[in-house]
Amino acid sequence: HRDLHSFPTRRSSDLLSTREFRLLQTQADDFPLQYFFDLRPTLSRLRIEGTHLDEQELFDLLRSLDTIHQVVRFLNRASDGEVASSEGQNARFPYPSLQQLTVDVETFPDIVRRITQIVDKFGKIKDSASPELARIRRELAQTEGSISRILNSILRNAQQEGLVEKDVTPAIREGRLVIPVLPGMKRKIGGIVHDESASGRTVYIEPTEVVEANNKIREIEADEKKEIVRILKEVSDDIRPHIAPMAASYQLLAHIDFIRAKAELARTFKAIEPQLSNKPHIDWGQAVHPLLRLSLEKQGKRVVPLDVIDRKSTRLNSSHVKLS
Repeated sequence: HRDLHSFPTRRSSDLLSTREFRLLQTQADDFPLQYFFDLRPTLSRLRIEGTHLDEQELFDLLRSLDTIHQVVRFLNRASDGEVASSEGQNARFPYPSLQQLTVDVETFPDIVRRITQIVDKFGKIKDSASPELARIRRELAQTEGSISRILNSILRNAQQEGLVEKDVTPAIREGRLVIPVLPGMKRKIGGIVHDESASGRTVYIEPTEVVEANNKIREIEADEKKEIVRILKEVSDDIRPHIAPMAASYQLLAHIDFIRAKAELARTFKAIEPQLSNKPHIDWGQAVHPLLRLSLEKQGKRVVPLDVIDRKSTRLNSSHVKLS
C-alpha cells in the first residue's frame, strides 16, 4: 500500500472516462462504434518490402482507419459543435477525459481517400482502380457475353431437337460455361464432358464452339489477378512509410473499446460510480455481488443485499464510500 495516496488519482481518471462514455451513450447517437479491427499484426507484416495487403485486409484497414479518424473528430468537437484542434488550450470539450485520449493520435485521411479510390463499398477492387484493369474487365465482359450468346443459341437448337429438357439453362462447371444434357443424348452434342450430377441423370458438356472462348476467359482472368496484385502492391507501398504511427493510432481504438466495455458492464450491473478516498474506509449500503445477482435473476430469484460497514475505518474517516 505504499502508493495508496496516488490510488484515487489514478482510478478517478478511469472512472471519469467511464462516466463520460455512459453520458455519451445517452446523449449521442452518432459516435462511431463500427469497424474496431486490430490491423497491427497485418501492418507489422507489411513492413517487409515486397509484401502487400490482400483485398480484405485493405478493406479492413480502410474502415478501421476511417473509424479512428471519425472518433478523433467526434471527441474534438467543442461544446459549440465546432471541431477544435486536439492541442487547443481554450476549447471546451463535452467529454474532456475521452478527448485527452486523442492527443497526439495521428489520423490518415489521405490514405483513406487513396484506398477509397480503388476499393468499392463491398471491399472489391474497382474497375477504375487502373486503366489496365478497366480494359481487362471490359474484355472479360465482352468475351463472357459472346460465349453466353453462343451457348444460348446451341441450347435453343438442342431443345428444339429434344436433346435437352425445355427448362434447362447454361451452368458453370470448373469455371467453364457448359450445357446440362441428358446422358443418352451426350454424344449428339459435340464437346467436352466436364461433370455429371450426383443422380447421374445429367451430364455437363462444354460445346466445341465455346472451348477456345472459355480458354480465353481463363487467360483474361489470370491477367485480371495479376493487375489486381500490382495495384495492391502499389497502394501497400504508399502505406508502408506510415506503418509506425498508423499502428500506434490503433491504441485509441483499444482504449475506447475497453472504456465502452466498462460502460456496458456498468449498465448491465446497474452500477453506481463509487466515491474514492485515500483513507481506509468501507461503507457499502445494500451491496450485492453483481455476478451472483445476474445468475439468480436468470433463475427468477433475487439476491439478498447486505450492508457492509468497517466500524474501525469509520472512526478514522467520516467520509462515505458507497458501492452497489
